Amino acid sequence: MNHNSSATLIQSPALPKPTASGIWWGLVGVFAFSFTVPFTRVAVDGMSPLFIGAGRAVIAAVLAAAALAITKQRFPQGMQWLRLAVVAGGIVAGFPLLTTFSLTSTSASHGAVVIALLPAATATVAVMRGRERPRPLFWVLTGVGVVAAVVFALAQSGGFESLHWADLLLLGAVVAAAIGYAEGGLLARELGSWQTISWALVVASPVMILLTAMSLASGFPSTTPAGWAAFAYLGVVSMFLGFFAWYRGLAIGPMAQVSQIQLVQPVMTIAWAALLLGESLTLTTVIGGLMVILCAGAAVRVRLAPPSRP
Repeated sequence: MNHNSSATLIQSPALPKPTASGIWWGLVGVFAFSFTVPFTRVAVDGMSPLFIGAGRAVIAAVLAAAALAITKQRFPQGMQWLRLAVVAGGIVAGFPLLTTFSLTSTSASHGAVVIALLPAATATVAVMRGRERPRPLFWVLTGVGVVAAVVFALAQSGGFESLHWADLLLLGAVVAAAIGYAEGGLLARELGSWQTISWALVVASPVMILLTAMSLASGFPSTTPAGWAAFAYLGVVSMFLGFFAWYRGLAIGPMAQVSQIQLVQPVMTIAWAALLLGESLTLTTVIGGLMVILCAGAAVRVRLAPPSRP
């Protein structure tokens, strides 16, 4: 992945040597993303989920368009537009909207545990999209992680009979983000890292603007200063600036090592939910979170490890 401002290189760059700066940039990105779920929970107390999910994308799209124009980035070509639409559908529209609607009726810590499936889900989509052949242990660990997340959701909801729609929305958000991340990772080799996210925001902007206008049909949101501050964070940092640090870390690399930092994000999110929102850290939440994170981390490590030679 190229970390220069120019996106003219089409070939994938050589793998960089391990460097501490890549780890630190990746950690900055994960730190920025870890506040997304708690701040979304704050924002939904005074705003409609449609306004939050779409409006934050509009803010980020304005910033992205300005960045692309100022740096005079070249336009995508041919099928790249369709692939950008896939990235936009997963990351710009799917994940923000689904998580926002789900957090209207569930806690931030609960959402963080289910979303902890994202690293393993992204690895699974990357395996299928890149036509890789991982070892059977990868699929075993990925399956265990999925079971752990589903059992956690059922335990929190009271069984299949009382399974809440918010859990289905969270799982849908994981699938959407995994598809967007995997396709975006491949496309970033052609367009550049932050350029891919920026173009995806621009591609999604017409739909996001329409949805934002629809959300305002019943009136402008009336919320607290804390709610507006949370909404501003979601648009400026979670949807835009956070990707700068995250993709810069991946570009400096090594990508396999830096990408695993995301596994600590659910733990940080649960901690922020307890500190900022006063949510209780129940034993079920702690055990469920650790199980999902451990399984996701093991699955990603198995996928990244080179197969043993006879």
